[in-house]
Amino acid sequence: MTDETTGFVSGWPRLVLRLEGAALMAAALFCYARLGGGWGFFALLFLVPDLSLLAYLAGPRPGALLYNLAHTTIGPLAYGSLGFALGQPLLLQLAAIHLAHIGFDRALGFGLKYGAAFSQTHLGLVGRPRA
Repeated sequence: MTDETTGFVSGWPRLVLRLEGAALMAAALFCYARLGGGWGFFALLFLVPDLSLLAYLAGPRPGALLYNLAHTTIGPLAYGSLGFALGQPLLLQLAAIHLAHIGFDRALGFGLKYGAAFSQTHLGLVGRPRA
């Protein structure tokens, strides 16, 4: 369901998407722990995907593009699968950290960005409304 006036997901589907984010984070944390990764390493890298926000210095369109590339599950699932196929636990750990970050963001309501403005995401507006 989308709000007819904004185009954002609302109501029950929005809650389900946020719960999926929390489940993704929990699953990624579980996998990371099973992989034997160090929690200091996890803490050091957890916010790395947010460096993509620097692209907003070039404007909302490039900012949204790079933010979305860093905050979709396609990348970490791809290099995590590669790590599994090649028996590379470091790639698996990096994928788990990246997926945990994405899940955390979704659970908090930070969705994929639209190119019109930083505050417009598929899960609704984020941040404080302008006066």
